[in-house]
Amino acid sequence: MQPLTADEIRRSFVNSSKSLVKAMTLPRDFTELPWDSLDYLGWRDPKAPARGYLVVPREVGVTGIAVNTAATGKPRRGTGLCDLCHTAHQITEVSLFVARRAGSAGKAGNTVGTYICADLACSLYLRGLRDPEVPQGGTVGPEIRTEQLAERLDSFVTRVLT
Repeated sequence: MQPLTADEIRRSFVNSSKSLVKAMTLPRDFTELPWDSLDYLGWRDPKAPARGYLVVPREVGVTGIAVNTAATGKPRRGTGLCDLCHTAHQITEVSLFVARRAGSAGKAGNTVGTYICADLACSLYLRGLRDPEVPQGGTVGPEIRTEQLAERLDSFVTRVLT
């Protein structure tokens, strides 16, 4: 992913109010992000932990999507799978994130959701830069997994935009 400025990130959001975008806290260590290892920029807002952000490169530039998740609640046991990167995690490390649709549909309360790595760090798991606690099966290499991640991200962004 190409490095972005704070202004480019803030201008990219398609499903948020201007006040929410203005109040958004950028990722910790923003100036030191490993841009070369990212397929998209994803982070949880440290001031509002139930809120997250995805900034996805697309053919027409970047598209920012604000997402929300519920509080974790009671600890659960088992494993879960991220719908974007297909990394298996402890069930508490995968969260249902919901995005308000862009435009009038979002203003009417319509949303779309998907299960994503709770820390929004799919790119780092795919490249072995962060290890999940659950052993991973499968023999698909990182190159194919990153291509599949890009397709799934594009599908999610398209669902938010339509």
